[in-house]
Formats: sequence, C-alpha cells, structure tokens
Amino acid sequence: MSDRNLCDETSLSQDLTSLDAVFSPRSVAVVGASRRRNSIGFSLIHNLLINEFAGTVFPINPHGGAIHSLKAYPSLTAVPDPVDLAVIAVPSSVIEGVVEEAIAKGVRGLVVITAGFAEVGDEGARLEERICQRVRDAGLRMIGPNCMGVINADRSVRLNATFAPTPATAGSVGFVSQSGALGVAILNVAEELGIGFTQFVSIGNKADVSGNDLLEYWENDEATRVIAMYLESFGNPRHFTEIAKRVGRKKPILIVKSGRTTEGARAASSHTGALAGADVTVSAFLEQCGVVRANSIADLFDIARALDRCPLPRGRRVAILTNAGGPAIMATDACVNLGLEIATLSEATRAELASFLPPEASFGNPIDMIASADAAGYGRALTVLLADAQVDMVMVINVKPLVGDPRDVMEAVNESVRAANAGAGAGKPVLAVIMATEEFYAEVQRRTDQPPVYRFPEPAARALAMLSRYATWRRRPADESPIEFEVPDDEVRDILAAPASGYLDPCAAFRVLELYGVPVVPCRMVTEPEAALAAATELGYPVVLKAHAPDLVHKSDSGGVVVGIGNEAELRQEIAAMRQRLTAAGHPPSGYLVQEQIRAAGHEVIFGISTDPRFGPLLMFGLGGKYVEVLRDVRFAVTPLTAAEAKDVIRRIRGVALLDGVRGEPPADVELLVEVLLRLAQLAQRHPRIRELDINPFLAAPRGGRAVALDVRIRVEPSADDSA
Repeated sequence: MSDRNLCDETSLSQDLTSLDAVFSPRSVAVVGASRRRNSIGFSLIHNLLINEFAGTVFPINPHGGAIHSLKAYPSLTAVPDPVDLAVIAVPSSVIEGVVEEAIAKGVRGLVVITAGFAEVGDEGARLEERICQRVRDAGLRMIGPNCMGVINADRSVRLNATFAPTPATAGSVGFVSQSGALGVAILNVAEELGIGFTQFVSIGNKADVSGNDLLEYWENDEATRVIAMYLESFGNPRHFTEIAKRVGRKKPILIVKSGRTTEGARAASSHTGALAGADVTVSAFLEQCGVVRANSIADLFDIARALDRCPLPRGRRVAILTNAGGPAIMATDACVNLGLEIATLSEATRAELASFLPPEASFGNPIDMIASADAAGYGRALTVLLADAQVDMVMVINVKPLVGDPRDVMEAVNESVRAANAGAGAGKPVLAVIMATEEFYAEVQRRTDQPPVYRFPEPAARALAMLSRYATWRRRPADESPIEFEVPDDEVRDILAAPASGYLDPCAAFRVLELYGVPVVPCRMVTEPEAALAAATELGYPVVLKAHAPDLVHKSDSGGVVVGIGNEAELRQEIAAMRQRLTAAGHPPSGYLVQEQIRAAGHEVIFGISTDPRFGPLLMFGLGGKYVEVLRDVRFAVTPLTAAEAKDVIRRIRGVALLDGVRGEPPADVELLVEVLLRLAQLAQRHPRIRELDINPFLAAPRGGRAVALDVRIRVEPSADDSA
C-alpha cells in the first residue's frame, strides 16, 4: 500500500458530513458490474442485494442488459435517477473517464476498488494524484483506490459495497483496514466471534479519505463505541496525535500496526540509536496518544470485545475466581507479567466466601472453589468479589467438570454482573475464561449481552491489562500542556552549529546540558598531559580520566575510561597507558577529559535522544551504565512531552523498584528525573540539528543528593532549519 495521503493537506479542512454520501447513500451505482460469477463486479452487486441495501442499486456495464435481475446502464450519465455513491471496479486505464462521468452525474461519493496506482510505482502515483485532485476540486469524497470497499451495517442502511464473501453484522465497532485482503479475513474472524460493526472501511491507498478522517467521523457517532484500525503507515502522524488524543477521551481507539520497514532504522552509534527502532517509535507514539496497540488481529478482537462490553476499571487489582488450580496459576502469572496486581481481599470478603464455599476451597486470591463448584456458587462468589472495594476487576475461570453445564455458569455470571452494574457506580469489568467444547463457543460467542468469553487465561489477562492501561490514560488531565523552560537557546544553537556534522567535543556537549538546566559533573577538556595535571589539581583528586577521539564511541569498551585516580603520579601513569592502549587499537586520543570523581550515592540511569524520519525526536530513559544494551530496561517517548507522560516513562521501566529504594536505600529523586526528561524533550524539539544524544550514565541520587550527568555524547547533522 502507499503510505502517502496525496491530498492530505487539503483533507484537514474537509466537511466530515460529506462522508455521509459514502456511508448512508440513497442510491449506489456499481461501475464495472459483471454477469460473470466469481468476479469483483458480480460480487459487488450480489453483496448489495443479499444484504438488502435500503436504497436503489444501478449496475453499470457498457453492454447494458440486466445483471442480477436489475436493469444495467451503459454509463453513469445514462442512469435516469440521482446517484449518491459510485463503486468503481474498472481497469485503471479508463478510471479518469469514469471519474469525470461521476462528477458530471452529480455523484457525491466514490469507492474505487481498482488497483494499479501508487502501490505499483511512479506512473501509478501520478495517476492517483490526478484523480485525487480532480475529486477534491469537485467536492467529492473518495475511498481508495486499491481497496475492498465499505460496509454500513446499520439496519436502516444495510450497505455492503465490498466483494468480501462474509457479511458484517450490526454492532458497535467502527473498523478501518488499510489492507483489502486482510479485510476479508477480519470479517471472517469477526463473524466467528460475534463481533458487530457500525461501519467497516477498507481505505486502500487512502489517497483522499484517511484513517484520520474516519476517526473524526466516528468521534461523535453514538453507535460506534470502539474504533479499531489495521494500519500499515501513518500519513500525517502529528495530525493523528491531535485527533487521537481528543477522540480517545470519548471512546477507545485500538490499532494493529504492521510495516516494520527500514525507513525507521537508526544508526547504532549511540545506545539510544541501537535500542530504538521503527516499531519502538510507533509503540511510544501510540501510547502517548492513548491508543491501545494490539499485536495481532486475534489480539485486537480479544481486546475489542473487552473494551466494547466492559466498564473501565478504577485500578489494576484483579481477582481470579476458578474451579481449577492450574488455569488460575496461569492467569496469575499472565496478570502479573502484564503489570496487573493480584488483589488482596478484605477480611469481610474472605469471611463471606468461607460461609458458603466448601472448607477445601481456597479463600485467598485466586479463589479456588474446587471442581465441585456449581453455577450458583459462581454467581454468589462473583457477587461478593465485585462488592469488595479492593477489587477493580475479575477474571472468572471455569474448566468443564464431569457434571454440570458451562452455559449455566455463564448465565450465573451474567446475572451477577447485571446486578452489580445496576447499582451505584459504573461497575467493574468481568472477563470469563471457559474451557469447554467447540459447541459451547459457537453458541456463546454470538451473545453480546454478556461478558466476553475466552478459551485461555492469557488473552483474557492481556485484555484486562489493556483496559487498565487505557483507563489510566483516560484519568490523566486532558488539558495538560508541555512545560516550557527558559533557556539561552541562541547560545545552544551556536554550540551545535560549530561542527558541520559529527560529534561535539565532550566539554561542548556538557555545556549544552548545562545551558538547558541539566546538572553535570565538573570537567575540563585538555590535549596535553601537563594540562590534564593542572585540571586535576583545579578539580581536586580523585578524578576520572576519559579519552577523546573522533571515532571512539563506547570508551569503556576500549579502555578509554579510568576512575578513582588519586594523585599526580597515578594520573601521569594512566595517561601514558591509555594512549598506548588506544593507539594500538587504532584510536589514538586527540584529547582527554578530566572530571571530578563523584562520591555520591545513587543509581546509574540513561537519557537519550534519537530521531525518527517520520515521527521526529524520540526520547529514551532507563537503567544505564555499560550494560544498558544487555539489560535493555528502557522506555521511549515522542515529543511533545507532558509532565504526566514523562513520569509514566520513568515509572514503567522494569527496574523502577531500584529508584524507589530497596533494602533500606533512600529513593531516587524521581521528580528531578522527570524534569531532566522534559528539558531534553524541549532541547530535541527546538534544536533539530541534534540527531543523537546519550547521557550515560546519569547518577540518579536521592532527593537533596548530588544527581549529575557523568558522561554525554551529542551527534549533530544539518537540518532543514539550517537552510531557512
């Protein structure tokens, strides 16, 4: 698929009601309608009729006659009645003539099924651009080209203008697919799972109507409760950010994003560049927009069912109710690994459960009612758990016993959930894991008036985790803006402009941080041993000695760092040994950095900046030191960055417990780390010449301690601003 929205700049000002001609037409013409079975032109007519489209259908075929018992017309202009929507399935060589006919006829919407445009090369791209511009000039809206079509499952419209063999049932999910072929598979899976749609759109090359347009179209559509998207590219990421953050406050946006291309690959000369990748950038971008990202189509539907049918949780504490120990252990592991907490039940809840469950049952969490548990026991126990203020959500697990029917268990669960949701508050999410026969799933999956049912604990745990993550994002202040720091940007700009490209010398890099309010270790850059001795005397022993060479990236790997030098004699000896060592390795030092030896307590962390060609500056934070690429305990974010987002980046590294203090250690000053990340975000945005930046290590000290950047590398390249 093309990753360009060729008319993107003009699309931002389009009236979204113009899409009504596409989704709610009173009449549809199929240009390229065919009598030949198994052809796209036949399937389009067939689907419109068997789904009982509420309007009029006009087959267009140059030979006229009748198709599917409908009178066919040789051209659009030959149709005697008005046409709202034209679905076009003719060769690309004649497409421009058809578009002109549609404009002359007064058609207001186009769905171009035809392929052979930007996806096949430059000539196709030029054809696509001409069509798009002509459509826009005439005030039409166009889906495609190179798409599968559109569906509006609303019972008052019943539009299926696709060639997919599987119809869409009415529901509450608005779905966008950039792939037509995958769209067919999506409809198949949705039917099996009982998932219904408001509209389904295959946007193909998205030359005119984009995913951004559809987000805005569904924003205030009460029937659409969840927006789901399969995307291969973002046409305008910055515009998507604005829309998604606004729409996501009203309803969840769920995305499967593919296309891990080399476009986003970064040079691995820095830790940040080595750890970042195109997919990492997309994940960070979507998280900050409040978008839930699924790993696969199956994962998307697992999460979509939970978002559609469940209230959002107030926290991340989950209770597990089961009749079998093994699946409960699997559920516990999955929940904990996904960042959920196993709820600690109140004493009142435990006592209530013990009053009616058998003595062999486990009254902790998971609550194991043992294999003899019946439907009534499930219903009563679930009611008790939902009433516990220390429980935010519940996973119900049932393994079909020798006697009893899992359908009875689900009915008891349904009654308990309905009663709980009828009370005060918005209720709590409940997901069911039922390990039963295929016949059970075929029946239960089609019911939309009950909690979603899963075959195994892991997908249910992931769905709960995504509910919790989205709920957390929704609770953030909606109007928070990035903090702006007063800094001498002109002086920073002069420093960054000094080299045409390449790495700044160490002292210049430290100076940039200092000007931006980031605490740094005192240092001196020298070229001769005698100057190093003078610098050490000025700073005070002990000192740290670091080599500088243009092509020396990871100094510690090459023996270019020596710490704890206590006197002049040791310093002379280490300078000589370092020069000999690095020269033999092909990196003769051009200078030396002498730094004060920091004795303060704290943990080594890393901050970084990298640049993605489409999304712009990418920020990194994590546990630092020389093992950063081994541990890979880092998180990423894109600019602009708010204080809440910066804090979330820091709190979500796996080793955050180290920053909170372990074994009696005082906690690190996390507020300072948040501020440093925000200052670096501003630096990255205001100074695009910075292509890579690593602060590694940064000593994360306790509040009131000496937190400083101990090492920094900054690589610059010319930017568009340089030629402005």
